[in-house]
Amino acid sequence: MEVCNKQIKQGELQMKYKIERVKRFSKLRILEHFAHIIIFLIMFVTGFSQKYSNLDMSIWFISKVGGNENVYIIHHIFGVIFIILFVIHIFISVTGVTLYKWKPTMLISYDDFRNLVDDLRYFLGIKNIPAKCGRYNYKQKFQYWSVFICTLIMIISGLVMLYPFFFTHFLPGQIIPLARLIHTNQFIIFYIIALWHLYDNVFSPEALPLDTSIFTGYISKERMSKEHPLEENAVK
Repeated sequence: MEVCNKQIKQGELQMKYKIERVKRFSKLRILEHFAHIIIFLIMFVTGFSQKYSNLDMSIWFISKVGGNENVYIIHHIFGVIFIILFVIHIFISVTGVTLYKWKPTMLISYDDFRNLVDDLRYFLGIKNIPAKCGRYNYKQKFQYWSVFICTLIMIISGLVMLYPFFFTHFLPGQIIPLARLIHTNQFIIFYIIALWHLYDNVFSPEALPLDTSIFTGYISKERMSKEHPLEENAVK
């Protein structure tokens, strides 16, 4: 009898847990996120050690991987993987919207600017409630498109550096040092955005100690109601 009661209680707790969560991300998105985390870290470490090769930490890292040549090879290999993932991401997004009628939820619209103003008014105490957002709020969209543009710039400048003879056939030679300058400094902007994203999903009051939705695929119903009320209404 006690065993049965215990099983019933466990079932009730599991059912309650499931009800309080909402599906937010697919397994494909979770896998993509993990892949980008790993690639970003490797690209950062190998790129940083090349740009600041005189630092003690760079000298230590270069010695651990077997020299500068290996650092270049690792950086280039993961750069190619990075490009492939970027192309796949664009292909899936465009295909989903055009063929499968997915909603283009990441496109910036007039409502995003209105939501920004509403949140500013809320933070200043002029308005009683924050902006009501859909699947992605204006901050998430800004982060996404900032990373998208930075990624595009990094890829183009990296390809120019990797294939200088090809590009100088139809572009002036000055394009090579310009590409190097852009590529080696673009990561600063890139990782400022990454730190902002990290704050929003780890250290912000709403997410602390960690927003696990991108790892589990689920978001709590309470947080969904608070941060994405329009999406919750659409799901209903």
